[in-house]
Amino acid sequence: MTEEPTSRPELDVTEHTRGILAPGRMFTVVDFDRYPVPPELDGLIDWFWSVRWDLPAGARHRQPVLATPAVNVSVGVTPPPGDDPPPGPYSLDSYLNGVTTDVTVRHLSGSGWNVAAKTTTGGFGAWVDDVQALNDRQLPMSEVLAIDQRDLALRVANIGFGAGRAVPIAEELVRLLDTRPPARVARAREVAAVASAAEHDRTIRTVDQLARLGGITPRTLQRMFVSCAGVSPTWVIRRFRLIEAAERVRDGQSTDWAALAVDLGYADQAHLTRDFTATLGMSPGAYAAGNRDRP
Repeated sequence: MTEEPTSRPELDVTEHTRGILAPGRMFTVVDFDRYPVPPELDGLIDWFWSVRWDLPAGARHRQPVLATPAVNVSVGVTPPPGDDPPPGPYSLDSYLNGVTTDVTVRHLSGSGWNVAAKTTTGGFGAWVDDVQALNDRQLPMSEVLAIDQRDLALRVANIGFGAGRAVPIAEELVRLLDTRPPARVARAREVAAVASAAEHDRTIRTVDQLARLGGITPRTLQRMFVSCAGVSPTWVIRRFRLIEAAERVRDGQSTDWAALAVDLGYADQAHLTRDFTATLGMSPGAYAAGNRDRP
């Protein structure tokens, strides 16, 4: 397999690495790229992404992630998640990573790569009927989708690095999408559209607001989210607000926490601090301090 050199456009760190904690440090050890989505997958897949690394002998990089409510269809030689992975090297294969409800960690060492499709929030509901059953799990792809996981892995690996490496994954997802009930695919796109509003519009703070936006009842919205996104709409709103709080301070800058809490829809600073600490394992101030003086 040969790797073709590719030009790497300047990345918008906040938008392209959403949920990656301390991404500036990550960029010192990995090459990260993002690729566009074909029209057939619009509204279901956010983007395709790739990462590769080549660390000196004995070096390890610990990368924590507070992930968005998404599923990743993944091909590569990455270690399994967790703080104590078995020693590598790791075999080439295709995996599916469900929505993660806690901070997840990957330990990178040696050399490796990964290419994946990141779904929209709710988008994977177009391919499966119970996304919640996949939460916090990494599964061999063939256990979830009618895809020959080994064949897909080899097809991806035989393409040089660049946007072309995402094509086999896109082709398989489009092929399977054509076999799914159109009403289910439309439902997944509907959930994704409502979830996108929750992500980008900070004035949306309640399930009732989201339900009105979708023109449905809160109870119906709840069922749609659990089925297609794997988590509740309340959880989705809270997760996006926590990610935004982390992004506001991940460069170590000073922050008016009380004002930020109000801006993100929390009752007060104490509620933000409690939620942040329970999820990330440290207070917002400690997280900001830990990011100071990092590249």
